[in-house]
Amino acid sequence: MTDQDVVDLLTAQHEEIRTLLSRLQAGHDGKRDLFTDLVRLLAVHESAEEEVVHPVAGRARFGADADIVQPRLEEENAAKRALADLYDLGVDHPDFDARFARFADAVREHAAHEEAEEFALLRAQFSSSQLRRMAGSLRAAEAVAPTRPHPHAGESALANLVAGPPLALFDRARDAVRDWRQQQDT
Repeated sequence: MTDQDVVDLLTAQHEEIRTLLSRLQAGHDGKRDLFTDLVRLLAVHESAEEEVVHPVAGRARFGADADIVQPRLEEENAAKRALADLYDLGVDHPDFDARFARFADAVREHAAHEEAEEFALLRAQFSSSQLRRMAGSLRAAEAVAPTRPHPHAGESALANLVAGPPLALFDRARDAVRDWRQQQDT
């Protein structure tokens, strides 16, 4: 949707993330596929936010120059580590559900903070045309973002620009092999 601005785009992604979290916690069939979808969506979403949105929000003024971006970056880095641990653990591990529940709560809280603070700041400080252009930049960043969490790559825009494309290439190759194997098993 070309008229969609960056806040609308990110809010829609947050809703998709919340839906996947809820479906996984409710024990829907296809747990492995749902988790794979969630991992990919979160990895791409957070990488693009760190590359495009957080630097812009960090330069904007909010209240008494309160830093609303750094806490989000810290939450995202913690989420990357937790998601990578869950990915390594696997959905069939007996500890997965309990650890996933803690992770899901943290992700929901993080999204609520972004929507209430950072997205409100963007709406207040930037024109609708600027926000639409940011959505285009976000989509471009998502197209080359890694599809798995890489917590040791860093959470800055520079880290995403430098490490993101090679990691994304590696991730997408792994995704293609995984998808091919799954097709061969059916």
